[in-house]
Amino acid sequence: MATALARIEARVTAKQKRLFEKAAKLAGVTLTDFMISSMQRAAAQTIQEQSLLQLTERDQQAFIKALLNPPEPNQALRKAARDYAL
Repeated sequence: MATALARIEARVTAKQKRLFEKAAKLAGVTLTDFMISSMQRAAAQTIQEQSLLQLTERDQQAFIKALLNPPEPNQALRKAARDYAL
């Protein structure tokens, strides 16, 4: 079963193209393979960075405090728990 391919085009300066070609040659791959692998790594890193939860020190302390000393359930939470148990 063949995988459908899509095309991506980009306009770059001559200087950028020379840089990319040099890097691809040093890596021992084609320019296309170099660009695809570079874009894939950059995309995965960007997605990973955006999915991480980053808290300030103050936020961290508040989070830990809430975990260690949770508030008592209010009436609405008690009712939701009862309704869920039914």
